[in-house]
Amino acid sequence: MHFKDYYKILGVNKNATEDEIKKAFRKLAKKYHPDKNPGNKHAEEKFKEINEANEVLSDKEKRSKYDRLGSNWNNSQSAGSDFDNWFKSYSSQQNKSVYSGSFKDIFNDFNFGDIFEGFMGGQTQRAGKSRSRKGADYEASVNISLEEAFNGTERQVTVDGRTLKLKINPGVEHGKRLRLKNQGASGAGHGERGDLYITVNLFPNSFFERKENDVYANLNVDLYTAVLGGSKQIQTIDRKTIKINIPAGTDSGKILRIKEMGMKHYGNTSQRGDFLIKINVVLPKDLTSEEIKLFTQLASMRR
Repeated sequence: MHFKDYYKILGVNKNATEDEIKKAFRKLAKKYHPDKNPGNKHAEEKFKEINEANEVLSDKEKRSKYDRLGSNWNNSQSAGSDFDNWFKSYSSQQNKSVYSGSFKDIFNDFNFGDIFEGFMGGQTQRAGKSRSRKGADYEASVNISLEEAFNGTERQVTVDGRTLKLKINPGVEHGKRLRLKNQGASGAGHGERGDLYITVNLFPNSFFERKENDVYANLNVDLYTAVLGGSKQIQTIDRKTIKINIPAGTDSGKILRIKEMGMKHYGNTSQRGDFLIKINVVLPKDLTSEEIKLFTQLASMRR
């Protein structure tokens, strides 16, 4: 397996905090987003690689396994099968006559008990019979937009030739791990199937930014409206256009809060976060000589 250095992919060091990883992911995802790079296969592969790295490093459990095991962090193969394959390979490489059967064939009914219990993945072979064992869990990820996260959406995933419908409820957060019970690998000895875990990744949005259940946006306001006051229109996350009042004397950077116009709460769609609007005062450009004269007069009046 080719080792992928997820830290290098995101451009962070191994001691990076969750916030640093999140910021690095957002920056790179915006740069290589398919919408900004139509038809660019390199950008598409880079975007998938970035999402894969973020999926692992943003999850504490996965990151811990990755730090300890490297490229084998998600290896779900049976240790017992690996040992059996190794033993056969070892036997065939010797320059003398050795028994070439499997590990089980050689030792047959000999009971090793707990000696190999851990190595064989908890499945001890006794008298040629095997215990039932649950199948391995599968991991996958899906990408959705912020608007889809607000409204809820559906995706189809294909597992072992089976097409499954995944329902994503409104308000889902970036990195949310969904479980589809008994949709993983088949079990051994009539054991039940493993589970399928799907991580939901949200595409960065060019206009809105989500922080928990609050939604942030920027709004450009001309100098005269900022000084004298007035009103401006802005679109919300649910595509509604609302009019907001700009108080006279509004400074650039001031944040106006519209209550309960943000994201829906996951599991309780009757509740919503707030909509926070950051005012960006835009100064007039290409002033005429008359406008400069008037500004000069105004400046002298303020002294």
